[in-house]
Amino acid sequence: MLLTIDIGNTNITLGIFEGDQLTYHWRLASDSARMPDEYGLQLLGLFRSSDLHLEELSDVVLASVVPPLTSHLQTACQDYLSKSPTIIESQHCEPIINRYDPPQAVGIDRLVNAVVVEKKYGLPACVVDFGTATTFDAIDRDYNYLGGAIAPGVGISLDALVSHTAKLPKVDLQLPEHVIGRNTTQAMQSGLLWGYIAMVEGMVARFRTELGEDTQVIATGGLAPLVCNHTTSIDVIDPWLTLEGLYLIWERMHP
Repeated sequence: MLLTIDIGNTNITLGIFEGDQLTYHWRLASDSARMPDEYGLQLLGLFRSSDLHLEELSDVVLASVVPPLTSHLQTACQDYLSKSPTIIESQHCEPIINRYDPPQAVGIDRLVNAVVVEKKYGLPACVVDFGTATTFDAIDRDYNYLGGAIAPGVGISLDALVSHTAKLPKVDLQLPEHVIGRNTTQAMQSGLLWGYIAMVEGMVARFRTELGEDTQVIATGGLAPLVCNHTTSIDVIDPWLTLEGLYLIWERMHP
């Protein structure tokens, strides 16, 4: 039994693999102010609530874009699970070749996604990750991670809109039936979500122009189903892509 942990700016996503099957998955809030003991107790609670037994845990593999939380989760795993996590870094992400400039500036989750996309879907590929930011990643047919694009996430866009206007309210992120909103709530929802769908469609078209028309487009992240079920630009929605990538890298490291 393998525990995979993906530490992002907003969420910590965790998964349990039994063999090659992802059998459990959870999301926790990312909070650098929380102590390792707090995360350790949460880990124990997740195991107990799912009737998982610590003695069956063989290893922990972890990727992080939040350095303070890396040490917190590392300590939590050591103290509460009796496992020292394998920390994934760019050199572990073969056969992907990191062409970013500088290479260390790219988030490790983006390289992990490239690894599993090459295995599951083939290249060239574009990965659209709907997280705190919405990222577009390009991997060409020669295994080169080229880079991509970074846009504000839907949640950040909503927060910015509300905080910089006097009369616009905070609205639920629900897709309205019509693009033309008949009231302020519908108009904001249309701009945020139909606007995001239009942005995704435009960016994917431009990525395909540069990578090739046979580019596979894979969406992941918590908001992927909300946006991508309403466009034909996305080939696959794979919400646990990074966890699968962590499993694949760990498996290659432990043949």
